[in-house]
Amino acid sequence: MSLILAPGTAWTDVFDRVRAAVPEAVAGDRLRNLYGGTWHDGGVPADLRTPVDGSLIAEVSRVDAGTATGAVRAAAREHRDWAATPLGERKARVAVAVEALTAHRDLLALTLVWEIGKPWRAACADVDRALDGVRWYLQQIDRQAAGREPLPGPVSNIASWNYPMSVLVHAELVQLLAGNAVVAKTPSQGGAVCLTLAHALMTRAGLPVTLLSGSGDELSEVLVRAPEIGAVAFVGGRSNGGKVAAALLDSDKRHFIEQEGLNAWGIWDFSQWDLLAGHLRKGFEYGKQRCTAYPRFVVQRDLVGSFLDVYLPVVKSVRFGHPLAVTAPGEPLPELDFGPLISAAKAGELRRKVDEAVRGGAVPLHRGDAAEGRYLDGQDIGAYVAPAALLAPPGRSRLMHAEPFGPVDTIIVVDTEEELLSAMNASNGALVASLAVDDEELGAKLAQDVQAYKVGINRPRSRGDRDETFGGRGASWKGAFVGGDLLVQAVTLGGPGERLYGNFPDYTSCPPTP
Repeated sequence: MSLILAPGTAWTDVFDRVRAAVPEAVAGDRLRNLYGGTWHDGGVPADLRTPVDGSLIAEVSRVDAGTATGAVRAAAREHRDWAATPLGERKARVAVAVEALTAHRDLLALTLVWEIGKPWRAACADVDRALDGVRWYLQQIDRQAAGREPLPGPVSNIASWNYPMSVLVHAELVQLLAGNAVVAKTPSQGGAVCLTLAHALMTRAGLPVTLLSGSGDELSEVLVRAPEIGAVAFVGGRSNGGKVAAALLDSDKRHFIEQEGLNAWGIWDFSQWDLLAGHLRKGFEYGKQRCTAYPRFVVQRDLVGSFLDVYLPVVKSVRFGHPLAVTAPGEPLPELDFGPLISAAKAGELRRKVDEAVRGGAVPLHRGDAAEGRYLDGQDIGAYVAPAALLAPPGRSRLMHAEPFGPVDTIIVVDTEEELLSAMNASNGALVASLAVDDEELGAKLAQDVQAYKVGINRPRSRGDRDETFGGRGASWKGAFVGGDLLVQAVTLGGPGERLYGNFPDYTSCPPTP
């Protein structure tokens, strides 16, 4: 069946709409940097390519450390004025920004489809979650900020590419509500156009925001260690997160460093297979390129046959391909589980990990073919990876102890509850985990020894929205926990001797999570 690009969704059309919406933020095909309330040219140009078909879509201007230092100092000046702005005025300006972002919701979502390969439904959800979450904080911030003060300097945000709106922009708008200016770095791999559009609209609403593009190695020293910075928020992998944490060792800066973990689903004394099937299908959303994905299943030996009867039909039916390919004009955009991975390089790396595990003895229960996806004729499909499921990866395999960040599952067979917990805790801490058990009292007992911040009983856990807190156990998180009231507490100052809830070396505690 021959497919065509849905009318009006070509990148040239999308980028023309971005330029028309915020001309001050774009120079030709190049995105500008934002600091001191003004958009700036300058910096070293770097190409942005879409994972959807490998084509060139725009350029960013990568600034150097000196420029970033000046930008942070400008943000500190903005911060002093913003911190002194009455809460009512801050709320009014954030509300204006939310209205503007809502008016451009579909355009923001289309940029996410092209920049990071999200299917249309998932891209819309990313934008909607951000805006709905901020609306909740607008209603709660008077209570949350009572008796608290803004930080002494702006909040520096270094986030990954996978959720530009519902993680990064959402956090920034809450930080702004709490009285802090914000500095954000565009992710190196995707999301720069979406963030440029969003920050231009935020600036027009009178919010003190800074947006910089540049090398993480060069800018990290400034965005983490600059004395003007009041707090550091990081979302990414353990390698880069470890570098940020190391840079903060001799600092008393507030920080919240979210890192990866191998989230696991344990299955023990369980029979509700229809319930699990629905969760398995949803688990492939966005190709498991998210920090709360479940790529590990730990299964009681007696239940392996029943589990595979449910699991294999799901993994074999997963739909993937070009997010904007349709059979005819006017047809709705496809309902895909995922599109490409973030890059052809990432796709190649994941394929090599699978090959390595199979050579080491893993049993390939299913290995799909990337060519089976939905594509336009002749398009580049280098960034696409079909689902795979491996039984018993060898201990030395990289897939045994680290999350793949792609549509690859590993299945471990165990005989005892002790083995179940050991396999679920393979990565020294995780953000979420789940247990499939008929006896929920047993599930609650086992959950106490699962090293994850949130543990679901017969349901998946996620980052959460609005009043739900979020954090991590072990090496998956460093610093203050966030979400709900804790997000405001993390970026404001309370009374003398206040101790934040978080994953700190000498103090790890948190309130109950919904």
